[in-house]
Amino acid sequence: MTEPLERMETGSLSDEEIVSRVLQGQADLFEILLRRYDQRVYRTARAVTADDQEAEDVTQEAWMRAFRHLGQFGQRARFSTWLTRIALHEAWARARRARRSRPLEDAPWEESLTSRSSDPEGDAASGELRGLLESAVEGLPEFYRVVFILREVEGLSTAEAATALELSEDVVKTRLSRARAFLRRELTARAGPGISRAFPFLGRRCARMAGLVMSRIRTDLGLGTAPLPV
Repeated sequence: MTEPLERMETGSLSDEEIVSRVLQGQADLFEILLRRYDQRVYRTARAVTADDQEAEDVTQEAWMRAFRHLGQFGQRARFSTWLTRIALHEAWARARRARRSRPLEDAPWEESLTSRSSDPEGDAASGELRGLLESAVEGLPEFYRVVFILREVEGLSTAEAATALELSEDVVKTRLSRARAFLRRELTARAGPGISRAFPFLGRRCARMAGLVMSRIRTDLGLGTAPLPV
């Protein structure tokens, strides 16, 4: 019998191995990828939408699109990069439909600070400094903000960010440099390692998203409430 996901040694399986097994019928393993990259997808979506609820909607749709098109993942790039690109395109499409913003190349050079809604779970996990830092990052123009989130918050390499954004590495480097210049040096210096805790999507929020996506996957497979094939 397959061991429950919460007791599986997820670190022993590479993304590519999981993808291969899911395509072979072990759909339940997709949840490992969900929990592994859910925060990155959310942060990527939020970098474009600058809105918590919109980012959650984009996150869910991006995961469903990834699952439904998993057979198109040709391993020419890392799975995480392929997934990030899906999230970006979903976020840009939603932003265009909502007429709130535009894709990277057409984005305005200036944006006002976006007011942040109260999130009890996020507030409990954050301090005043992180809140100030998030506000400063949200004040960046979108095409700088996305690069900053991918490189500084999510820790992607220049090459990975360039692939995800479909830009040259030189453009990514330039935008990151300008993004840093937009932020006050003392604020970034004071934040230190706290940057990695910005825009959290962990704990109950991650578990809820995993549950929603896996439920939709069961519906797609016509299984209803039956267990996924393993």
